Amino acid sequence: MAAPQNKVIVTCAVTGAIHTPTMSPYLPITADEIAKASIAAAQAGAAIVHLHARKPENGQPSQDPELFRAFLPAIAAQSDVVINLTTGGAPNMLVEERLQPALQLKPEVASLNMGSMNFGLYPMLERYKEFQHAWERPYLEGSEDRVFRNTFKEIRYILESCADNGTRFEIECYDTSHLYTAAHFIDRGILKPPFFIQTVFGLLGGIGTHPDDVMHMRRTAERLFGQDYYWSVLGAGRSQIPIASMAAAMGGNVRVGLEDSLWDGPGKLATDNAQQVKRIVSVLESLNLQVATPDEARAMLQLKGRQAVSF
Repeated sequence: MAAPQNKVIVTCAVTGAIHTPTMSPYLPITADEIAKASIAAAQAGAAIVHLHARKPENGQPSQDPELFRAFLPAIAAQSDVVINLTTGGAPNMLVEERLQPALQLKPEVASLNMGSMNFGLYPMLERYKEFQHAWERPYLEGSEDRVFRNTFKEIRYILESCADNGTRFEIECYDTSHLYTAAHFIDRGILKPPFFIQTVFGLLGGIGTHPDDVMHMRRTAERLFGQDYYWSVLGAGRSQIPIASMAAAMGGNVRVGLEDSLWDGPGKLATDNAQQVKRIVSVLESLNLQVATPDEARAMLQLKGRQAVSF
């Protein structure tokens, strides 16, 4: 599974809460906006959409399952895209709160961060001077002294709580230590193959964006997981397309979207998620690679199927 492949899974992270406050007018906030953005991303070539929810009145991150229920049925009715729900939520949430959407709604895929880490968003204050909502500046300022918490016990709690759901986890690894944590839970028999390993580059507190960093994560994953995994990459900010292109050329899968980057070039805000999906699809096609359909992604990752979710 880790060998180079012609079918590439494109994930689109539609409206993040960990990485991005609402500092772009194009970031989907309301249920209708999230549904339309997800459907458009699927039409542009995304096999998977990774979803957070936000309070519609001010864009603040929320893990209230009712907010997810407000947009998930519309996406499922108008697209066959694989839906991936966050268990990350935001760094100021307790694990029980973060878990609820995946636990109650039983998606085909859910994201899971493989460890606690510093999550420094405060350098964004150098680039953004105006904010739409009162909570955003303090949220960024507070990240200088904020840790995203996922202890071994909390990771086990999430995995075991969802064990009967048939949900496959997108294993998010922000550094090599997270790859070893994933291997630990594999050795304990709590994670089952095939493993969907999402390596994340460019977040302050995690590994950097140098090509050597990408290769090091790839080599470590190869050594730890052999033929039992699919490798995907997420590059934050301006590194999104370069890192995705590099990884695709090495047989990897890719993630783009406004959660990870608000930009579509130097100084130019991306106007929607579909725009970023189309851009990476054009790169993949230029590399003579084929974009996986949702059903092809389901087959590759051995997902339970859209009929087995609870929304």
